[in-house]
Amino acid sequence: MAMIINWYGEGCFKVQSGELVLLVDPFPAETGLTPPRFKAAVTLHTLTSFPLPGNGTSETTAIMGPGEYEVSGVGITGWKLENGKEGNEKTHIKTAYTIEFEDLRLGFLGHAAATPSPDALEGFSKVDILFIPAGGAPYLSQELAAKLVKQINPKIAIASFFKIPGLKRKAGDVKDFLDELDQKPAPQEKLVVKKKDLPQSTQVAVLTV
Repeated sequence: MAMIINWYGEGCFKVQSGELVLLVDPFPAETGLTPPRFKAAVTLHTLTSFPLPGNGTSETTAIMGPGEYEVSGVGITGWKLENGKEGNEKTHIKTAYTIEFEDLRLGFLGHAAATPSPDALEGFSKVDILFIPAGGAPYLSQELAAKLVKQINPKIAIASFFKIPGLKRKAGDVKDFLDELDQKPAPQEKLVVKKKDLPQSTQVAVLTV
C-alpha cells in the first residue's frame, strides 16, 4: 500500500495510508498560511505549549510530548528536544518522534533547534523518511540540518519550515539547505511512497503547498 504525504507549510503534514490519516503540527491562521482542514485519526504535536490543551477530540487523538504511544495500530515514540532560544520548559516543550506507520519508519524533528540527544539519534538510526526543518533560524541551521541528514541517512528527507509565499515570519530559502546536500530535487505537489520503491541512497524531497 502506498503512503501519500502532503505539506501545508511550516511543519504541517498530512500522512495517509489507506483510511488512516496522520496530521502533524497544525498551525493557526496567524502564520499567514491557510490552516489544514481535514479529519485525522492522530494529530502529532512537536511543540506543546503550557497549559496543555485537551487530548484531542472524538475525531482525533492528540500526541504531545515524550513517551511511547500506540494509536490505531501506529507505534509512536517521542524524545524530548532542547528548547533552544524559543523559551524555557515552563512555557513549552519540544519533542521529536519516530513512527512505525504500515511498513515504513518515519522520523519527525519538528521544531528542533539543536542536535537531538544521543538516545533520540539512536532511535532515528533506521528511519526511512525524515522530516526536517530546512529554513534555518529559529530552528536548526541549514548547515546542521544537512549534517543531521547525512548522519541519520534516511532513504528520503523531506524539507519543512522554509520560506514560502504568505508566511509572515522570516525563514530561509530551502535552496541553501539543498546546496549543503548537493541536491536539486524538483518541487512536487505530494509524495507517494512504497517501501519497495525507496531509493538506495538519501534523496531530498521538496513539497509545494
